[in-house]
Amino acid sequence: MSPTATRPQALPTAGARPGAAAHPGAGRVLWLSCTAFTLMFAAWLMFGILGVPIQKELGLTDPQLAWISAVAVLNGSLWRLPAGMLTDRIGGRKVMTLLLLATAVPAWFVAHAQSYGAILALAFLVGFAGNSFSSGIAWNAAWQPREHQGFALGVFGAGNVGASVTKFIGPALIAGTAGATYLGGAVAGGWRLVPVIYAGLLLVMAAVLWFGTPRHDHSTGGTATLGTQLAPLRQLRVWRFSLYYVAFFGAYVALAAWLPKYYVDNYDVSLTEAGLLTALYIFPASLLRPVGGWFSDRFGARRVMYWTFAVMLAAAGVLMMPDGHLVITHADGSESSHLAYSLGVVPFTVLLVVLGSAMGVGKAAVYKHIPEYFPENVGSVGGLVGMLGGLGGFFLPPLFAYTKAWSGFPTSTFLVLFLLVALCAVWMHWTVVRMLHAESPELAHRLESVTVTAAGR
Repeated sequence: MSPTATRPQALPTAGARPGAAAHPGAGRVLWLSCTAFTLMFAAWLMFGILGVPIQKELGLTDPQLAWISAVAVLNGSLWRLPAGMLTDRIGGRKVMTLLLLATAVPAWFVAHAQSYGAILALAFLVGFAGNSFSSGIAWNAAWQPREHQGFALGVFGAGNVGASVTKFIGPALIAGTAGATYLGGAVAGGWRLVPVIYAGLLLVMAAVLWFGTPRHDHSTGGTATLGTQLAPLRQLRVWRFSLYYVAFFGAYVALAAWLPKYYVDNYDVSLTEAGLLTALYIFPASLLRPVGGWFSDRFGARRVMYWTFAVMLAAAGVLMMPDGHLVITHADGSESSHLAYSLGVVPFTVLLVVLGSAMGVGKAAVYKHIPEYFPENVGSVGGLVGMLGGLGGFFLPPLFAYTKAWSGFPTSTFLVLFLLVALCAVWMHWTVVRMLHAESPELAHRLESVTVTAAGR
């Protein structure tokens, strides 16, 4: 890419018009799409809790159990690029409704699966729900004026809080309905009742979304050709944004799945307690996303990312320190220990809340960049960024496990995160420094200007 290339000019859409008011109906699109995304996110990650009783009933090994959640995360990431591109062309109303229906059907059949192979295949199909993120981002970008996009996309992205829904209601619902049957014996209680409830809610939400949002939809891509939609993906800045999103979102998904086991293994708490403690991390990592969008609108996305990277490095830097002490062997053969260090469950959880808060703000800051740089290709660019971020959630848990096995330290999980965040921060700062040197030192105050295109190198 030429270093002097200029940013594409925005088409006359709601997602690209500075100073334009939001279209009538934009509020309904935002809140209904956010509700639908929250529900689909809950269904997407429900196997994090359901996996425990499923493992007990079917006699699964730990690796078999891990694959059930992994395939759902994988399928919820693979199709984010085409889902975003399709939304650019035909609008989010159709795509989001289709995804709700496509998730409801396999969710119903999960409740009737009797073998590991069947559950694995159905978990993969339920994973389609995760692709609703890129569709919703492109849909809301088309309806909102540019100066409000950061906040609006943050509100939509707060639907990530759906990851905590099953962790809150799942254990009590499973225990309270075990052995019961419903609908004349067609539905069993226990863990099998949860996917049935999600299937019903998804169908209801599909109807509410279809009839509750404006019939005349808006999209950012219009009649753009496939080549035009994919053209921005040749720019290095798109892949740089994707790496940032791995640190903010991929790590968020990975930790949301990994932390219950981490709490159980290292702090000897019950699965119910581990789920609740994990939810304390999930809530700020999701609900602060609108705040991150507002910060990005107000102060600029790049400055916000500097802050969030700094906070994440500080929190992960403490969390990665292994428990233990120094042992000194004296000349007479006696030993003494010094500098004993351990992190209790309370300070550990507090640091996780800080880490999750930074992730929630950072996720919004990344997506604030996309309609600024690529107003006509929010679906394709946002889809790729979301896809690679989601794939980070697929690959990071095995990496956590391998580093623990290699080092012997459970806290090596946060060493992996620290190194990932450090790489992102160094690359971003190096890009900014190159931009300033390429143009002139007087451009320091223009770090947020999308016309300074050397930042895209």
